Amino acid sequence: MLTKVKKSVKLYTDNVLEEFYKHLLRGSLENLHIPHSDVFYVREAVQNHYGRSFTLKHVEDAMRAEGWTEQSHSNPDYGK
Repeated sequence: MLTKVKKSVKLYTDNVLEEFYKHLLRGSLENLHIPHSDVFYVREAVQNHYGRSFTLKHVEDAMRAEGWTEQSHSNPDYGK
């Protein structure tokens, strides 16, 4: 059973699936941070717009600097 953890180690790699399996094998999923899906969508959009690659870390940091906060659709306060 997976449980939600308050603290996580940031995943600053674009090999998300590889890192997930590494953490799964080590039994350390509580230390894994997978960026919110918004970060993947925004990264794709800015890469298409600018014609160059951006890391997930770069995009997530820029989004946070612009005021984006990670929210979940399962959160009753989502969108308020």
